[in-house]
Amino acid sequence: MTTDLRVLRPAEWDHWYGQLELAFGGVLEARQERELWEALTEHDRSIGVWDGDVCVGTAGAFTFRLSVPGGGLVPAAGVTMVSVAPTHRRRGILTSMMRRQLDDVFAWGEPLAVLTASEPVIYGRFGYGIATRQLRAEIDTNRVRLSVPPGTDDVALRLVAPSEASAACEAVYARLVPERPGMLARRPGWERLPLLDPPGTRDGASPLQCVLAERNGEVVGFALYSTKPDWEAAGPKGTVRLRHMGALDAAAYAAVWRFLCGIDLMSTVQVNNRPVDDPWQHLVSDVRRCNPRVVDGLHLRLVNLPVALEARTYQAPVDVVLDVEDAFCPWNTGRWRLSGDPKGATCSRTDEAPDLSLSVRELGAAYLGGASLTSLAGAGLVRELRQGALAEASLAFGSPVAPWLPHGF
Repeated sequence: MTTDLRVLRPAEWDHWYGQLELAFGGVLEARQERELWEALTEHDRSIGVWDGDVCVGTAGAFTFRLSVPGGGLVPAAGVTMVSVAPTHRRRGILTSMMRRQLDDVFAWGEPLAVLTASEPVIYGRFGYGIATRQLRAEIDTNRVRLSVPPGTDDVALRLVAPSEASAACEAVYARLVPERPGMLARRPGWERLPLLDPPGTRDGASPLQCVLAERNGEVVGFALYSTKPDWEAAGPKGTVRLRHMGALDAAAYAAVWRFLCGIDLMSTVQVNNRPVDDPWQHLVSDVRRCNPRVVDGLHLRLVNLPVALEARTYQAPVDVVLDVEDAFCPWNTGRWRLSGDPKGATCSRTDEAPDLSLSVRELGAAYLGGASLTSLAGAGLVRELRQGALAEASLAFGSPVAPWLPHGF
């Protein structure tokens, strides 16, 4: 088999994206979805594999800035739209695209690559570790009550058309980005993503709705959601589907949640993606009636290891020598001395004896503070070579808040 791997040409986008749709089940997306992804596609950062005039592999990379511990925004390639035609599996096409893509990302000077995985098992072999997780829940609002903090009653709520509220919602979101690792600073055009609402994907639910939380005329919180009415013999049992929310303080946050849990004719609030430490878990009267569960979120890879480790801060002083294995990006392999604290860090090659041994995948999992090095060591994935080094590094790599990716890409 002879194939041609090349940068995507704009005129090829329809065929290229059609291959992606086929690989993900063959269901054609709604026009507005296709239009959005075509507008967001960066052709010079997208590649395709062609067998003659047929596209058999796709991969792209968005230009992102990712929040990291310490509040910095680090350039990151948002790996996306990865697919291989079912007729061309197990022929090395995915590996060839990952190879080309990571070489490109390194050349572009972006120290991180990130993705969300359709199947978590796929990307570990290319050095990606699970760096964030997301909380899902179904809150039984017939049985659960909220205890709200002082000041909640001072927050006014107002229903607004989502398109009219977009700028206000984005302003709140932008203020939250540096406060939690794993969030993406949205570039122009990406404000359209939270508003995407094709009728064919609603499954009987309402069009997207928006509530703004305001104090003294300033927007301090928001929620984007839909409602799905349902009835049984005893009465209404509808569902509120939370799409996205944000709030600038505890009172605004509680006001938005109280609103969501109190919508007439609804008995469940369905939560598909919130941080694992989301405060609503401390407001509810019975967390068991919320059915919380956790799934993987952002998968992260260090492409330029020293630049990535220097781009974040560390919540406690650390001075360790890391012996890193990276078979897929060998320029990261070797011993690196990391010295850091809450003010900054340095990372450089060294011949000193190693303190910890791990692969770049485990380093990616720990990078945002979501997975502790101690936990990874408990699974045999990190080895302590100097007594005390594991506790020191694990504490330093941690984050006061759980990292979280608010939306896919």
